[in-house]
Amino acid sequence: MSQIRMNKQQGVIVRFDDHKGFGFIKVQDQGRDDELFFHISEYLPPRRPKVGDEVVFGSKRDNQGRLQACEIQELGFVQEKIAQKNAQIRRRNQQKSQQAEFEAGQKKRLFLGAAFYGVLVLLAATTKLSWLFVGWYLVLGVITYLSYAKDKAAAQQGEWRTPESTLHVLSALGGWVGAMVAQTYLRHKSQKAEFRLVYYFTVVVNLALLLAVLTLGEGKLSGLLSL
Repeated sequence: MSQIRMNKQQGVIVRFDDHKGFGFIKVQDQGRDDELFFHISEYLPPRRPKVGDEVVFGSKRDNQGRLQACEIQELGFVQEKIAQKNAQIRRRNQQKSQQAEFEAGQKKRLFLGAAFYGVLVLLAATTKLSWLFVGWYLVLGVITYLSYAKDKAAAQQGEWRTPESTLHVLSALGGWVGAMVAQTYLRHKSQKAEFRLVYYFTVVVNLALLLAVLTLGEGKLSGLLSL
């Protein structure tokens, strides 16, 4: 019974008798000058072998103990398959890396949103800010998140979209945390650079207004706005 060696070797077909269906492969290995016999039944490509073809093959011993080539494949085919496999591995690694970065970003943004609401609660607890402001931010955050979710669903179904200006107004009024969570977890409006730039501006505007409230006091700010 023949025994197959699984390690692959590289060589060149130096002789082939098309009529009899057998030939010889010269092994391309430093320090060796072997020529292994092969039969056409061991040639895997869907064409006849040609002298000069570079091939990759295994080896086995026949019933009489003689070493011969087996499982012969074209070198170019093997290299192409290896390149495809390496490309798949690179894509999988890249996807894993991107997913890891995305999940890390999710945690950071969720922590940032929770920290902001925590600061609002602390300010209200120390009477530096009205509890109405805390409620306002919470309600606006939920409304903004739901607006993003509705807009994404409309985009997927080809229905009437929510204007971007509406989303930005909600963000500027205090719903920017909800917008941030929606962009992160719904992956909506998270890749459009122009939209993201305006979003960051609405965050700055809202935080500036909040700082003005804390600095001037709610009563003074209301008086200034009424002028």
